[in-house]
Amino acid sequence: MSAAGLAVLVASIAIALTIGPANLSVGEVYAVVGEHLGFGAADVSRIKDGIVWELRLPRTLLAAICGAGLALCGAIMQSVLRNPLADPFVLGISSGASTGAVLVAVLGIGGGAISLAAGAFGGAIAAFALVLVLAAAVGGGTARIVLAGVAATQLFSALTSFIVVSSADAEQTRGVLFWLLGSLSGADWSDVIVCGSITGAGLAICLSRAAALDAFTFGASSAAALGVPVRATRALLLAVTALITAALVSAAGAIGFVGLVLPHAARLVVGPRHSRLLPVTVLAGAIFTVWVDVAARTVFAPTEVPVGVATALIGVPAFIALLLRNRAMV
Repeated sequence: MSAAGLAVLVASIAIALTIGPANLSVGEVYAVVGEHLGFGAADVSRIKDGIVWELRLPRTLLAAICGAGLALCGAIMQSVLRNPLADPFVLGISSGASTGAVLVAVLGIGGGAISLAAGAFGGAIAAFALVLVLAAAVGGGTARIVLAGVAATQLFSALTSFIVVSSADAEQTRGVLFWLLGSLSGADWSDVIVCGSITGAGLAICLSRAAALDAFTFGASSAAALGVPVRATRALLLAVTALITAALVSAAGAIGFVGLVLPHAARLVVGPRHSRLLPVTVLAGAIFTVWVDVAARTVFAPTEVPVGVATALIGVPAFIALLLRNRAMV
């Protein structure tokens, strides 16, 4: 299953590179990629080379990484928190990232020394830290972590709205709002390297805890009886998901429903065992987001739909279908 999914992902990326408004043939696209990988010179102009290597390829790869990372985080959070409606944004990380980005872009915090991505990353980490403090203050537990996440989401959403509304710079506000809806238009190779490295490391850590995640399915008490260090494992996995989500949000803004829908879809295919579930979920999330991004930048061309809007438009009907098919999920 994983091998087939990987083949579909590679094919999806290859096809996505050939789709776009620029007049590029399939041969020219692959010749450019081959030249940069050391397979001979490509007889194309520098403009076409830049379109493929500096615009399309990093964007497509970042779309795959974002889909993979968000789907992984959703699967982990649903298992650890034992909440089928948990997703990477339930802990308020997305709202915190939004506030950090607005502070940098609208208010100019840092005097230009801090980038939008760095501000979003800092806000995401701050939001996660607040959730941990709130949850610990009321005694911990999965239900309290979720409630603390709801409180943090509302707090940071209110702060973001207040800053945007009180800003007098309409152009900056428009740019930030577009980014907050989820956008891959600014993807570059540094985003691909950073997000890919963090997501890959996170996947390796989560796979190493697959047996513990299986034990969490039966509850914390059962997991402890099976020898799982519940608090340490839960803290590690939540920290990993927070770090992955913060990195992805800082690069691409808020992309919803990937972490909510794809893990459930993967469970319907391979079952709940995490050694199989996590790889399939990651591949499904990557393939899904690659094609959603293709649709977002081509269906209404030359107007580009934010990726976060496109995932919601597709994700809501898909999630309703999952609910109807498996009513016991909630």
